Amino acid sequence: MANSLKVAVIGAGVAGLTAARELQTESHQVVVFEKSHRLGGTWAYDPRTESDPLGTDPNRDVVHGSLYNSLTTNLPRHLMSFTDFKFDEKVYDDPRMCPGHGEVLKFLEDFADRFKLSELIRLNTVVRRVEVVVVDSGVTKFVVESETSGVSSVEVFDAVVVCNGHNTQPRLPTDIPGIETWSKKQMHSHNYREPESFRDQIVVVIGSGPSATDISREIATVAKEVHVSSRSPHVKVAKSNEIQQYVAALQGITYRIVV
Repeated sequence: MANSLKVAVIGAGVAGLTAARELQTESHQVVVFEKSHRLGGTWAYDPRTESDPLGTDPNRDVVHGSLYNSLTTNLPRHLMSFTDFKFDEKVYDDPRMCPGHGEVLKFLEDFADRFKLSELIRLNTVVRRVEVVVVDSGVTKFVVESETSGVSSVEVFDAVVVCNGHNTQPRLPTDIPGIETWSKKQMHSHNYREPESFRDQIVVVIGSGPSATDISREIATVAKEVHVSSRSPHVKVAKSNEIQQYVAALQGITYRIVV
């Protein structure tokens, strides 16, 4: 290809891998920056949790992954395929139609190996800065500063594709009066991994999406009580403007999870 560009891809999750694959197909020079020690992004399970369970402390130790150990896909594997690399034709350790997260990670690793993407990835490399510059010819370039094992590097690229995901920063219902001063234990589902720490506890789960459904059901196997609060009219527990009164009424609650 006559106009081959040097392209930086930030992130080696699903979006980063597919972007790298398509750019590589068009004969561009691709470098993929991945801050973790492995590819997979969201699908790389990390048993660690953050030092601040709610994720409000800007100085907390940030953990990228939000997967809980028991998570399975909510789509059948044939809908998670790539055009030229079919997930439904691959079975590793989990043959279920909606497999666990480990099966998805193996599929992504297999995809990266099949198309030689792994050799494009710089693992344990954090992108610290991306700056747009205009060179003498009037052409726009991108300065990318990265850091690997404490060693900084500055490179110039023709283009940058940002694929760093959106599941690292918890979203909290800050509009509930008194929620910031509630004295019991609180956490965001970003930091939920396994149910055992909720044994014999009384728990309120705020939210009714897929994660709330999974987590509340799993916690219910060990907890004393689990209460689900939702703004949805289809979940008859509490309306959003009643959550504060609802929480206050449950005097015995020892844990609150936001999902």
